[in-house]
Amino acid sequence: MSLVSLRERLIERLAPTADWTPDGLPQQSDYDLNPGAERSGRTLRPAAVLVPVIARADGATVLMTRRSDSLASHSGQIAFPGGRLDPGETAERAALREAWEEVALDPGVVEVLGVGDAYETVTGFLVTPVVGWLREPPVVTPSPDEVAEVFETPWDFLMDPANHRRESYEPESGPRRWFWAMPWRERYIWGATASIVRGLRTRLYGDEAEPAAAVDEDAA
Repeated sequence: MSLVSLRERLIERLAPTADWTPDGLPQQSDYDLNPGAERSGRTLRPAAVLVPVIARADGATVLMTRRSDSLASHSGQIAFPGGRLDPGETAERAALREAWEEVALDPGVVEVLGVGDAYETVTGFLVTPVVGWLREPPVVTPSPDEVAEVFETPWDFLMDPANHRRESYEPESGPRRWFWAMPWRERYIWGATASIVRGLRTRLYGDEAEPAAAVDEDAA
């Protein structure tokens, strides 16, 4: 798919940012693969991530980060720039603000194309993916307190169901937990980030049967 066609498809299939509301319901969840997990009634805290799609001449890529190893939660994990919404903030503004704070991504170079399906995390957040289009590779500087590394992953790799693996781990207490993962080179993309990618793929290209390459195995 050409860059022009990809941008057009994103605009066509994503929801307009004007349609976003802070009290929307999740369309996807950490519980999708774990329907038996405990899930008591709670108020989800709104959050947003920016999914920056970079229009490189040799193919689109997606900017991702590896969280700092010194963070109290989710340290070292692969993520999109993002975080919780400030009072009165929209998902779009929060995603752009967090990207600026985490990696100094200039909001002026990001064309926001729309939002994907809201995602509920087991930690109690309702995360809205905000998809941005960058016509050129950006200049970024990771905040050392939050981000250990910034890198790009090919769009085609992320959108290929053959690269989506269902894996699991055994917590110290409780049942086995399942999650999606899509390892790329030495980086292990998994959890909510991988599920958000899968949600975007489904929204853009339609749902498909489980990929033949999917495996069920313990995560290392």
